[in-house]
Amino acid sequence: MGNVQSIEKAVQNLPPAELAEFRRWFAEFDAAAWDAQLEADIAAGKLESLAAEARAEHQAGKSRAI
Repeated sequence: MGNVQSIEKAVQNLPPAELAEFRRWFAEFDAAAWDAQLEADIAAGKLESLAAEARAEHQAGKSRAI
C-alpha cells in the first residue's frame, strides 16, 4: 500500500472530532502551500504577463469599479 493510500485509510478511520481537527490543520497547511507557490511565481515573474494584460485592458477602458 502506498503512502497516499495509507493516509486515506487513516483519515477514513478518524473519529469525528479528530477528523474536524485534521480538516482544520489541512486547510491551513494547504493555504500556506498555495501562498508559498504564489509568492514563488510572483518572484519569478510568472504573473507579469497577466498583470500587463490586465493593465492594458484597464487603460483601454475595459474594466469597471466594483
